[in-house]
Amino acid sequence: MAKTVQGSMYRGSVHDFPDFDPNQDAEALYTAMKGFGSDKESILELITSRSNKQRQEICQSYKSLYGKDLIADLKYELTGKFERLIVNLMRPLAYCDAKEIKDAISGIGTDEKCLIEILASRTNEQMHQLVAAYKDAYERDLESDIIGDTSGHFQKMLVVLLQGTRENDDVVSEDLVQQDVQDLYEAGELKWGTDEAQFIYILGNRSKQHLRLVFDEYLKTTGKPIEASIRGELSGDFEKLMLAVVKCIRSTPEYFAERLFKAMKGLGTRDNTLIRIMVSRSELDMLDIREIFRTKYEKSLYSMIKNDTSGEYKKALLKLCGGDDDAAGQFFPEAAQVAYQMWELSAVARVELRGTVCAANDFNPDADAKALRKAMKGIGTDEATIIDIVTHRSNAQRQQIRQTFKSHFGRDLMADLKSEISGDLARLILGLMMPPAHYDAKQLKKAMEGAGTDEKALIEILATRTNAEIRAINEAYKEDYHKSLEDALSSDTSGHFRRILISLATGNREEGGENRDQAREDAQVAAEILEIADTPSGDKTSLETRFMTVLCTRSYPHLRRVFQEFIKMTNYDIEHVIKKEMSGDVRDAFVAIVQSVKNKPLFFADKLYKSMKGAGTDEKTLTRVMVSRSEIDLLNIRREFIEKYDKSLHQTIEGDTSGDFLKALLALCGGED
Repeated sequence: MAKTVQGSMYRGSVHDFPDFDPNQDAEALYTAMKGFGSDKESILELITSRSNKQRQEICQSYKSLYGKDLIADLKYELTGKFERLIVNLMRPLAYCDAKEIKDAISGIGTDEKCLIEILASRTNEQMHQLVAAYKDAYERDLESDIIGDTSGHFQKMLVVLLQGTRENDDVVSEDLVQQDVQDLYEAGELKWGTDEAQFIYILGNRSKQHLRLVFDEYLKTTGKPIEASIRGELSGDFEKLMLAVVKCIRSTPEYFAERLFKAMKGLGTRDNTLIRIMVSRSELDMLDIREIFRTKYEKSLYSMIKNDTSGEYKKALLKLCGGDDDAAGQFFPEAAQVAYQMWELSAVARVELRGTVCAANDFNPDADAKALRKAMKGIGTDEATIIDIVTHRSNAQRQQIRQTFKSHFGRDLMADLKSEISGDLARLILGLMMPPAHYDAKQLKKAMEGAGTDEKALIEILATRTNAEIRAINEAYKEDYHKSLEDALSSDTSGHFRRILISLATGNREEGGENRDQAREDAQVAAEILEIADTPSGDKTSLETRFMTVLCTRSYPHLRRVFQEFIKMTNYDIEHVIKKEMSGDVRDAFVAIVQSVKNKPLFFADKLYKSMKGAGTDEKTLTRVMVSRSEIDLLNIRREFIEKYDKSLHQTIEGDTSGDFLKALLALCGGED
């Protein structure tokens, strides 16, 4: 199974300084430290705005010009946390890591958290550079020093990581994934005691792509995430190290966002951790860390540093951070640009929507009707024939087969199928045999009948269908159930949620392009109702109605422009704000609309993934999406699925379903990506 290697866009906050002149910078630093006292502002401004490579050139120029060691002079002139930060910035990154590890294992006691953070997060290349830098700086072997200062399984895993030999293949073997899942399960959950060696070997050597699939399959097999098993089976520093490795495999930026938050949370600040991360990630993934930090902790990294530190130390850290993702008004920090650019791409993209099921060539409804009759006649049922015919004909062709079946045999094909097949397969096949509008109408009816309401199904259908599809659903609902869809929604839902659904169910969304002036007004309404506008105006009831009108009736091209204007005004992506400020079914409905506007195939890819994630399968959602999208955009959904989850839809279905239901789903899926 081939995995796509993503391009490496620069995600650091510190860049090469344009028109760089190392001699000029060396002179500026010398002047800043000459005489009584030092010009700390000039020092921090210069050093934080140069890349690490440029700082090394400044060190060389300083020695050439003045015969002095720049780092030694900085140590002499500066003090405290500010000195540690500036001096760390002046070292090559590998030497900075080497110094951190040397300090962590020197003297009485060991700073295990520092060892874990560095060795769990570095790439193979970074690890090799670290080992060489340690040898060069201290004339000692790093592995020997770590062995001398640690013990047990903790020591063994550190040594494995230190080798820098993690596999980095971009091809993952499904058989090996399954084998590793079984080996981890048997080494922990199924064993009296724990076989730590298996955990060390697999987590210390397998590639990131491979391990992400292992973690997904482990959850399906055992019903619990790998982290839960590690906490249950391991202990102490070894447990903490293995959890850090898992976090870095899943998302290194998220691991560091969490470390930064904990470094500044509560009373006191863990300055060593804060300095180490801000220095080491400033030219790697600081923008990703900032973005995750803001989303996860609902505040910007910049604002937390600003509130938790002081003086030149604070100014230097904020320079490394690179921007405030909470501050509206400026146009605008990098993390907000990510969201803005995503909407820009969404606005200009003209993606051809493609289904996986199309009209069969040389279609013969007479032959198909006879084959289906034969498959259901006598003792037993030939499910394979039924699946093959139904999943390889377009819906229009299936309707012809139904008519031909009645003409030839005087029987209702749907009734015969109901009596011959059952369970998940029956729901899938019968769904495919219905005209799309009647199928959607039935799904809406089922979502509202009996005790309780399936709000997720109502949202999924009404938030994603086109005007033409909605109007057809209304007609089908009236024809099949002798009641209007609006009346059904009115009796089964309430409040703002009901108003949203009824608005969507009218099928009156505008179909024109964008209006920029109107988009700015609509964005202002969104900012006011979500309570992040500087100057709210109008009463809340009126604003709520206007906001609902914007989301439920404006055209998709116009809404994309509204969401871009919203980011300009607030520096927030509207989806994140809705999730934060709203709750319940209203929030879910608005989020579904936004996601559908942003990327409808991705919305359905997420629905499919969640229907098969974890213990158990949501067969109803899985069936509904596969049936309803198979002739519209299931090929696009497949592509979004593999891009987001690093596994194919085909593979996920194969691992999560079985029997004839599995065969029918795979036929609809249309292929392995």
